[in-house]
Amino acid sequence: MSPFLFHPLLAQSNGGLDPATLSIGPIGIAALILWVVAAVLMGWYLGSQLTSIRYATLADGQQLKRTLPLSFQLLLPFTNNVKMFRRTKYAALRQKTERKLVAAGYDTVLPAADFLALRILVPCVMAPALIILIMLLTSRLPGPMGEGFRDRQGLLFLSILGYLALRPNVWLKRTIKSRHREIERGLPFVLDLLTLSVEAGLDFMTSIRRLIERRKVDALSEEFIRAVREMQVGRTRRDALRDMAERAQQPDLSSVVSALVQADELGVGIGTILRIQAEQMRTRRFQRAEKMANEAPVKLLFPLVCFIFPSVFLVLLGPIFLHMLKQGVF
Repeated sequence: MSPFLFHPLLAQSNGGLDPATLSIGPIGIAALILWVVAAVLMGWYLGSQLTSIRYATLADGQQLKRTLPLSFQLLLPFTNNVKMFRRTKYAALRQKTERKLVAAGYDTVLPAADFLALRILVPCVMAPALIILIMLLTSRLPGPMGEGFRDRQGLLFLSILGYLALRPNVWLKRTIKSRHREIERGLPFVLDLLTLSVEAGLDFMTSIRRLIERRKVDALSEEFIRAVREMQVGRTRRDALRDMAERAQQPDLSSVVSALVQADELGVGIGTILRIQAEQMRTRRFQRAEKMANEAPVKLLFPLVCFIFPSVFLVLLGPIFLHMLKQGVF
């Protein structure tokens, strides 16, 4: 008799089967070992990808932590297998994607070819895995809930596939929008500091360097660091500022850069232009705040009507209806 036998209590719980009939043979032992090894390797891979930290290298050598979605981290090592986007005919698509990644601040973390490969891998790999997992979970749900899930599996699977297909582009647009919002918040304060520095007697380059040294590194500081490094290696201030506006693709920053370049071409004082731009940025910021405040009641209408009002009516009128039902009114 094989030494690998199930416990007698387990045999009794399975209808009183003979323990000898439940013995594990050599093939079963080999399969069990393979499953254990596969589970250990999968756990090690998931743990290594989840704990890995990616950094973006700034122009001055600093490294800032960048976070990627979990699906990107798991599939990023396999992007080299998708070689179609590295061909010459996709050069225009790579350049367009590269500009978006630069605007998002992920150009040194996620190459354009890898991001395009993720657009293929995320729906093709993650969607089947999620679909199989959902099928395994819903197949064991009893009652009407399980039947409802099983009847609508096709629609659910199509929704998962569509969401994962749009996931990379949605993440990139959201990241760019968040970075633009960060630049928008910091720009008026930065312009005020630059105005005070220039009017105190410092030149524009020295003012920017002092600002970078004393300011916490954010999206706006990253762009200024890169512009200063470009000026230090020989580029003109005009070209460095234009490249900064093109990289960031933020309307307020582009407006400020256009005013500074025009002042440089016409020989107008930088301090005056900075003060005017700071006032304009502050006015725009107040206007945006007023616009968001005016839009708030409209945005609150849907949750009020669909969630809050029914709950209030249920709490207030529920006991009354119950009492009327007991009295036989209905």
